[in-house]
Amino acid sequence: MPRYAITTFGCQMNVHDSERMHEVLRRAGYTESDDPRDADVVVLNTCSVREKAEQKLLSEVGRLAKWKRTHPEMVLVVAGCVAQQEGERLLTRSQGIDLVLGPDNIPELPRLLDDIGLGAPPLVRTVFDLEAPRFLTAHSVAASAPTAYVTIMKGCNERCSFCIVPYTRGPERYRPSAEIVAEIAGLVSAGVREVTLLGQTVNSYRDPSSELPRAPGASPDDPDESEFAALLRRIAAEVPGLARLRYTSPHPRHLTPSLIEAHVELSVLARHVHLPVQSGSDRILKRMIRRYTRAEYVARVGSLVARLPDLSLSTDIIVGFPGETEDDFAATLSLVREVGFRGLFGFKYSQRPYTPARKLADDVPEAEKSERLARLFEVSEELLGAHLQRLVGSRQRVLVEGAGKEGTEAWSGRTERNEIVHVTGAEALDLRGTIVEVVITRANKHSLQAELSDEARASAKPLPAATVEAPKPRAAGERRSLPIVAMGGG
Repeated sequence: MPRYAITTFGCQMNVHDSERMHEVLRRAGYTESDDPRDADVVVLNTCSVREKAEQKLLSEVGRLAKWKRTHPEMVLVVAGCVAQQEGERLLTRSQGIDLVLGPDNIPELPRLLDDIGLGAPPLVRTVFDLEAPRFLTAHSVAASAPTAYVTIMKGCNERCSFCIVPYTRGPERYRPSAEIVAEIAGLVSAGVREVTLLGQTVNSYRDPSSELPRAPGASPDDPDESEFAALLRRIAAEVPGLARLRYTSPHPRHLTPSLIEAHVELSVLARHVHLPVQSGSDRILKRMIRRYTRAEYVARVGSLVARLPDLSLSTDIIVGFPGETEDDFAATLSLVREVGFRGLFGFKYSQRPYTPARKLADDVPEAEKSERLARLFEVSEELLGAHLQRLVGSRQRVLVEGAGKEGTEAWSGRTERNEIVHVTGAEALDLRGTIVEVVITRANKHSLQAELSDEARASAKPLPAATVEAPKPRAAGERRSLPIVAMGGG
């Protein structure tokens, strides 16, 4: 039986795409290998949003190409956004690649591998499914964890000047709402407790089957309105067993009154929104073609937080965009403080192919980008640290996602607001996939330490005798959810 290995670079969408590849390969009779050197097929699922991710890919391709010289039977596949971006050029840039596969062509992977096995030359398959969009599920993989991703749309109609996504993922295509609900219902019946809806601009969703009624608060005259709030309401109504519902990544333009109303009325929605802002300077936002002003962003998140004061916000920010002055960057820092973000992903601007920003002079020196990024993270760490410290002594409800880091804590999970919580003193209890009440005992730099409340401890089930020593730590490469903490730019 042939064996395969998948390495994933990039965002949650790439993680989900890798899960889909697991699914199609397993259905075709392949088994997974923990070590790429023991695999017959090695897939590198790539990201091209940041230059660093593309550099990591090329480095990995070079390493595997050396291995392949003595193991020519191995098939090397480059999939994902870099595959879509570069196409045939990848075959000339890097030696040893047998198949270049775009995100929309994942269902064809087993057939293409068969062609290569029969002696076909290196293949390139990067065709968008514009006429009949396909959205594959990955039940057997995703259902092995308490959390899962579900794609509701793909592609992007925005034209942010720094972003390559419209080129690598194509225009927006939406999945029928009944299909989305059916996948979520299937996951919940298999034990999934929390689902994250995925899309490049997830809250621009419109139902291609026209089955959704207008959501409360939705105005037909609002150009930013979508059917996303109506979809959330249908999921909540038709999958009552779902414990928590999240989504990523929304666009600020589509944080409309109907979506705010859904957050207020739907208890299944987590009390956390990740809303990319990218800059706090109107001048830079205009150069980025973000299609909103600082004041509009602040007003929209202000309306949301006014209705839900306990909600937490996180964001994405790019520093060193072409033309960014010290005053522009100061405006970004002041926005971070004004909104009170409790986490952010920060990145240094890097030129990407096929983006309008390539026409702008990259005039911010690399050293200055690094210095600004460090200052941004300093402010973010200050805000997050103060927030976490305020939670010490409080009681929180945590969805336990799995074992924590080996030797430090027994279980890890997240609150509704997305704070990471490590639960200690529960090694003999089976908490995976449960929502438990904990008492916060300590604030760490990016997370919280906690103990089970007396009530939660009394109702928890013990681990089977064979595993009572401790929960098994995460295996290498096991998927875990992204925390809302500051990250270095990639």
